[in-house]
Amino acid sequence: MTANHTARPTFDAADPLSLDALYSDDELAVRDSVRGFCAEHITPHIGRWFEAGELPVARELAREFGRLGVLGMHLDGYGCSGASAVHYGLACLELEACDSGIRSLVSVQGSLAMFSIYNNGSEEQKQHWLPSMAAGETIGCFGLTEPDAGSDPASMTTRARRDGDDWILNGAKMWITNGSIADVAVVWARADLADGSRGIRGFIVPTDTPGLHAHTIEHKMSLRASVTSELVFDDVRLPADTMLPGATSLRAPLESLAEARYGIFWGAMGAARSAWQAALQYAKDREQFGKPLGGFQITQTKLADMALELHKGQLLSLHLGRLKDKVGLAPEQVSFAKLNNTRVAVDICRTARNMLGANGISLEFPVIRHMLNLESVLTYEGTPEMHQLVLGQAFTGQNAFR
Repeated sequence: MTANHTARPTFDAADPLSLDALYSDDELAVRDSVRGFCAEHITPHIGRWFEAGELPVARELAREFGRLGVLGMHLDGYGCSGASAVHYGLACLELEACDSGIRSLVSVQGSLAMFSIYNNGSEEQKQHWLPSMAAGETIGCFGLTEPDAGSDPASMTTRARRDGDDWILNGAKMWITNGSIADVAVVWARADLADGSRGIRGFIVPTDTPGLHAHTIEHKMSLRASVTSELVFDDVRLPADTMLPGATSLRAPLESLAEARYGIFWGAMGAARSAWQAALQYAKDREQFGKPLGGFQITQTKLADMALELHKGQLLSLHLGRLKDKVGLAPEQVSFAKLNNTRVAVDICRTARNMLGANGISLEFPVIRHMLNLESVLTYEGTPEMHQLVLGQAFTGQNAFR
């Protein structure tokens, strides 16, 4: 039987697919609280920070995010709220609608550093580190990528060797978010094991440990309002209890990366939304040839196509969020969304930049900032090609990585 509706649904240009109807009141409250915090405390300043290439209030923001409850919010206990995957995804979307660098600070803290300890650490390690990290009092970073080992982390050369009961760590890590402001680093190294073999192991390294040197990376044109660093380990001596006991192979850091990629594919839609909204408003306000740009067919077709990809990406994020909360996600499903959402977000931002003309390169508008940031988001934690090969192997059963 056909449902009998007394009133015809109306189209909401701000929510064309009525996505808000798919969220609970509690989920909307989390979204709105993060959105409101960013609007009040970050958005008025983010263009200036981006232009200066700094995040001068990183520590203050970490503590504020701790009070807001978004650091490790999807973990249970240890000062974490145990929020759902959808709660966390919506928080990432709103953070990145503000700036990708801000979302990266939160993602690295919660989904890389904290999750690695939560997923692989001893109870003593969890009790010692996680509560202060959830509060934003302790800032963490995640050291996996190396100068010569990006897409192929198995080729890492950072080495941990035994010296009595201690470990001696030597090597370098590159492109480490939060690195030079972090209090603790989760570092992955090729360890010399008791049986004479070598295996990938994780270590919790306080950044004031002698021999650890952090250098802020300058002259980057993306994620400028984010701290990015090189970590150098020169005979760093670590007690045996700094090793993560549950991390016994490369699978451990890859699981952490999958956790972080989940937030990335939500977040990319936030940056895309911000650019789309800016382009839409500009099309309404800017007049050329006697009428607003939005009155021209070519402008309308661009806005329509951008909206299609934006909202399909949001639906994909929500679907996988619900699935994650219910049964969990396969790594290939995470690759599916990371590949799709980052690519379409880049395309949306590039189209928006073009629509704004010369104003598209001005930091008075958010578009160029999002566009530049997304060039990093597109490639970090797996380039598009790597995720294509992950899916290709899943579909064909053939490994084409080597």
